Amino acid sequence: MRVALAQVNSTVGDFSGNRVKILEMVRKAADLGADLVLFPELSLFGYPPLDLLERASVIDAQLREFRQLQKEIPSGIAVLVGVVTHSEKKTGKPYRNAAVLCEKGKKPKSFFKELLPTYDVFDEARFVERGDLAQGLFRFKGQRVQMTICEDIWGWDLPKYKSPYLENPLKKLKRGSCDLVLNMSASPYVHNKISLRRQVVRQVATHFGAPVVYVNAVGAQDELVFDGGSFVMDPKGKVLCEAAGFREDLVIYDTARKTGEKRTEQMTFKKIGEKRTAVELTREALVLGIRDFVRKTGLERVHLGLSGGIDSAVVACLAVDALGAENVAGYTMPGPYSADISRSLAERLGQNLDIRVQDIPIQATYETALQTLQSSIGELEFGLVHENLQSRLRGLFMMAIANKDNSLLLTTGNKSEYATGYATLYGDMCGGLAPIGDLVKGEVYDLARLYNRTQELIPDEIITRSPSAELRPNQKDQDTLPPYDDLDAAVRRLVEEGRPARSKMEHWLMATIARTEFKRWQAAPILKVSAKAFGLGRRYPLASRARV
Repeated sequence: MRVALAQVNSTVGDFSGNRVKILEMVRKAADLGADLVLFPELSLFGYPPLDLLERASVIDAQLREFRQLQKEIPSGIAVLVGVVTHSEKKTGKPYRNAAVLCEKGKKPKSFFKELLPTYDVFDEARFVERGDLAQGLFRFKGQRVQMTICEDIWGWDLPKYKSPYLENPLKKLKRGSCDLVLNMSASPYVHNKISLRRQVVRQVATHFGAPVVYVNAVGAQDELVFDGGSFVMDPKGKVLCEAAGFREDLVIYDTARKTGEKRTEQMTFKKIGEKRTAVELTREALVLGIRDFVRKTGLERVHLGLSGGIDSAVVACLAVDALGAENVAGYTMPGPYSADISRSLAERLGQNLDIRVQDIPIQATYETALQTLQSSIGELEFGLVHENLQSRLRGLFMMAIANKDNSLLLTTGNKSEYATGYATLYGDMCGGLAPIGDLVKGEVYDLARLYNRTQELIPDEIITRSPSAELRPNQKDQDTLPPYDDLDAAVRRLVEEGRPARSKMEHWLMATIARTEFKRWQAAPILKVSAKAFGLGRRYPLASRARV
């Protein structure tokens, strides 16, 4: 049997577009002699559907496209596609997360996801009825095939992973009960996820004594990035077939020969055959996240403020990688405390990236606004009001440009700043997407050094100068914040790992995080690349006194 791993980039709710994409892959697989094509989880609907599942009309529209898909599947090939179906039960949840086996002239056969995640960014059990993996076995081309969907294989406790489930449904299935395991997934990228996936899949292959065909979604949806990297693994942990990472792909696995295609990718920052580093994977994830967010929201262009600092420089590089220099614009907005070198560094960055950079001074507007304010409420001693007024004026101008150019404003804050609230609501937090909002400060520097590996894209002075918001005389970030190395480590411990505070600085950070939660509730969507990002997967109350 020849199995095609069809790694597609679906868009949530674009049922017609997804159908066309699926059919293109099926026809290509048929031309390559495939007998069976396996697509990612919910490939026709798009993942995750979230509260679109509240609307029955949306489900019905998807099912109409599914019926059309069935009619258009060519003869001589079987297709497993991910679909939201109605539950046949009279009690419980209204829908099911299904893998539907389609062949020309035959009645479709459906298999349903059993483990429904309700942690971090996932909330499937809210609408979806639980399936039964014991009903997932079928015969095809003389082989016994076990169907699983994404989370179904994640019930194991491993050395570096503890399952969130009390029961592993795969353990109730007999060892040796199948010749092949299929898994359609929509598994988002986070640091170290690729290695962990392979550990999980090897555990499944070992349990059944059979190869596992793992097909993962690719592309970004809102704050999630799906990295693809579909593969086939045998019970000894050998990868027999492998698709590309971070792009659509189709590879064929031959079950008789136990061989398949393996992609040797030439990355921008990678020699052929060289293993990708963590920072290179992060760059690829963020570039894909920006590109798909812009494309899937119907926009083409982005813009951002260029401060002459490290954060905005890295975001500009990512944006150019994602969309091309012609679709990225930068703006310098010098105020009363901006250093001349900040503007010149921003302009040099723009020249290196070949993007348009324009200057919008805010000083006159700031002085007028401050005079108007003080004429109403009285003289103010210089302080936070003056600092945030500058930042909010910049946000005002950046949002005006968004309206004028139909362009998406990228905000440039990092995770360490977001954790401490070192960002101005309606000021530098303005924007439609926060590309580096899940990177601690040290990771931003790592990306900058990566971009400068072969040439100086980011002026070296941007990397070496002390970070500053430049909202008051001689301001430095470290006047307000702990040293970034210490702060980064604390953010990882408290936010990403969920550990209790242990030092004086960590207790300060815990209290600061709680006090500034209201800012993050109103922040732009953050592209998620860590185990715990500020966003959909982290829901903390605003009015809380918990500090431990």
